[in-house]
Amino acid sequence: MQSKRTLFLIEVAIFSALALILDLIPFLSFKVWAQGGSISFAMIPIFIISYRWGLKGGLLSGLLFGVLQVISGTAWIAHPVQGLLDYPVAFTVLGFAGLFKTQAAHALKVGARSTFVKWVIIGVTLGSTLRFFSHYLAGVVFFDSLIDGMNIWLYSFVYNASYIIPSAIINIIAVAFLFSKRPALVKQPLNHAA
Repeated sequence: MQSKRTLFLIEVAIFSALALILDLIPFLSFKVWAQGGSISFAMIPIFIISYRWGLKGGLLSGLLFGVLQVISGTAWIAHPVQGLLDYPVAFTVLGFAGLFKTQAAHALKVGARSTFVKWVIIGVTLGSTLRFFSHYLAGVVFFDSLIDGMNIWLYSFVYNASYIIPSAIINIIAVAFLFSKRPALVKQPLNHAA
């Protein structure tokens, strides 16, 4: 049991760090706005952990990724609430893809490849959508003091949608392709759930 917990913690740490690395590599991360927001593959490691270890692994990995962005100095924080919503919260909620780990693993076990891919797409879409709402609320907090004469709710929606939607689409395609080619990534080591 101890080796399973150790493996869980090691994988979460490694994949969280990998997410940060993917976010920092210039040709894998296209910065859209100076105040934050990029189209990148950084969510992929969080989704892998979500499908390997479930909700707990996904949430923890996302949280660590958000915290690593703050610690590494890559975070763009102008207000405490905005900083909390844009980093720890926005990346933690990616882990909700892990809610569909059981369905995806079952589909994989019975050889239903298209059903497996469907559950992966649903989970990645949910995580990306929740991330969008976190950034959206952070934008409302941040832009409220900067934007005059404009609907702040609409401004934040357009601003965040401009990079989250393309990023979500790229990550949905990448994760679905990766898992369909390497379904063993979903199989948890030691054949147990965390």
